[in-house]
Amino acid sequence: MLDKVLSIQFVSVTVTLILLMDGLGNITIFLALLKQLSPMRQLVVIARELVIALIIMFFFAFCGNYVLNHLGIQNQSIQIAGGIILFIIALKMIFSPQDEEKYKLKEEPFIVPLAVPMVAGPTVLAAIMVFSKDPEIQDVLLVAIFIAWIITTSILLLSTPISRVLGNRGILAVEKLMGLILTILAVQLFLDGFSALIKGQ
Repeated sequence: MLDKVLSIQFVSVTVTLILLMDGLGNITIFLALLKQLSPMRQLVVIARELVIALIIMFFFAFCGNYVLNHLGIQNQSIQIAGGIILFIIALKMIFSPQDEEKYKLKEEPFIVPLAVPMVAGPTVLAAIMVFSKDPEIQDVLLVAIFIAWIITTSILLLSTPISRVLGNRGILAVEKLMGLILTILAVQLFLDGFSALIKGQ
């Protein structure tokens, strides 16, 4: 277990999940949705929504491998599809900044849109299902999810001071950089799947 946790592949999965959860990119959305609440209530809501997101991600980690095996989908196909999906998301992070205006609500948010889809979104859940199919990752996937969740939660709980330090432009610049890193990881995932497919044939 320890060797797998220290492996490069495990680190890659953890970093990918951190980037997909997009804690820094979600700061402006969270602040816009929670600005009508007191600072203490904001922390309570953020903590609650992040716990709900973690439960959903763990559920997909447990069930993802079963679902994919039941459908008879091969590992190579999942890696290639996962690489394509991550690549598309990465391009959106780089070229299409999120607009918090469309997420304005009149009441305190619950599950939607903070837990889902802002943190445990379709891309995160799809990635978890992809990783759950990898025998080298299965044993430590929950650890990777939890570490990524801890980092994302810490960022969002500190969203107000981080926003003050970086400003909207700073946050946007960091998100672009995260998108670039995710692009590289997506290409690598695609190439690994394609290479395994060629060798299998």
